Amino acid sequence: MTTPKENLASPTGVSSIEQLFDADPDAVELTAEDGDWQEIVDYQIQKNSSRMIINMGPAHPSTHGVMRLCLELDGDIVTNLRPAIGYLHTGIEKTCEARTWTQGSALVTRADYVAPLFNEAVYVMAVEELLGITDKIPERAQIIRVLMLELNRIASHLVAIGTGGNELGGVTLLTNGLREREMILDFFEAVTGLRMNHAFFRPGGVANDLPDYGLEKLDETLKWLDERLPDFDKMCNENPILRKRMLGISYLDLTGCMTLGVTGPRLRAAGVEWDLRKKQPYLGYETYDFDIPVWNTCDAYGAFRVRLAEMYESLKICHQCRDRLADTQGQPFMIEDPKISRPANLAVYDDGQGNSFEHVRKIMGEDMEALIHHFKLVSEGITVPAGQAYVAIESPKGELGCHVVSDGGTHPYRIHLRDPGFHHLQALPAMCEGGMLSDVVAAVGSIDPVLGGVDR
Repeated sequence: MTTPKENLASPTGVSSIEQLFDADPDAVELTAEDGDWQEIVDYQIQKNSSRMIINMGPAHPSTHGVMRLCLELDGDIVTNLRPAIGYLHTGIEKTCEARTWTQGSALVTRADYVAPLFNEAVYVMAVEELLGITDKIPERAQIIRVLMLELNRIASHLVAIGTGGNELGGVTLLTNGLREREMILDFFEAVTGLRMNHAFFRPGGVANDLPDYGLEKLDETLKWLDERLPDFDKMCNENPILRKRMLGISYLDLTGCMTLGVTGPRLRAAGVEWDLRKKQPYLGYETYDFDIPVWNTCDAYGAFRVRLAEMYESLKICHQCRDRLADTQGQPFMIEDPKISRPANLAVYDDGQGNSFEHVRKIMGEDMEALIHHFKLVSEGITVPAGQAYVAIESPKGELGCHVVSDGGTHPYRIHLRDPGFHHLQALPAMCEGGMLSDVVAAVGSIDPVLGGVDR
């Protein structure tokens, strides 16, 4: 029934509890075992104590995955919070060591499954740095990457705002957010064949070009978002209850953010204009016109407003990508290097199933060397020179990094993903301790962790 912090044997009976309590009240943690809640309640009434340890999760709708929070309460005030993670560990990083470099893209995409394309992007960029081809990626491939990433950023923010609002009682925010996200996922399906976990980014470019109707589908998606995002914005910002539930909640100032490694919307909510797309440009982001939204409240409301504003900036980038895609039609989408790219380029057929006829005709009926080359690349994979590289990009949650190590073979020797949610969870006690129990869900929503990325 009790667990002393000094590893003492758990006492039995109220008299033992009283002895421990009289010696050191802070050394006693009241926990229930075998249904003895009533004994704890009687003891607390006797001591006039409102201190209690409770679990939030691991099966809880507000933890954004399978996460457990151990909360120590004094009444409704959180006096101690300890995140417990690892429930969704899948061994992605270790599994990559037994797969080819290209197959790694299909594994890392399953980490942060709400923003899967960012996992793919940071991984293939690190591999490309080891290959020494960062400046040789075709322009059209870079444009397609930027377009897909920014649409994915909007989709991720819609989920973050929708689920965060739903946890505070705004169910309509979630339903409307998922409706707008659905249009983006439809576009992803048209381009990659899948709604999530795409494995679309490959070392050297992307898996395939946009389909013949790709620009028309993109125009339809952008038109929908242009019309719907202002309504979604108005629904959020004109809701006084939502504002009061987040303003001043989950406070973490700039000093705390810098000390605990907080990045992304929470850092920009503290007034810092830090975005890797601007500060350390990649994929040609320096050629796009967009701003970095910031806020100055250092709380959950600030992160909420930053995410809303970022969706408009991402939409602005998507419109610029649309114009560039129209100007680069017919240009290559994969590096022209026989050691990396497959002959005739592997392309998905129009129905989204299988390979294009042109690809099959090339490798099966016209060129025996191409067939052998294709077989070698698929069965053995590309060879990456020995070395290591670290690349960081700006994901919807914050700084997402990937460290890859090669021993000169066809498989990674080691890869490691720096998921921002993992680092943000260590800041959760600083955001919640001293606050109300009811505000914990707002704090968790403000950092928007996805446990697939946290646990990997």
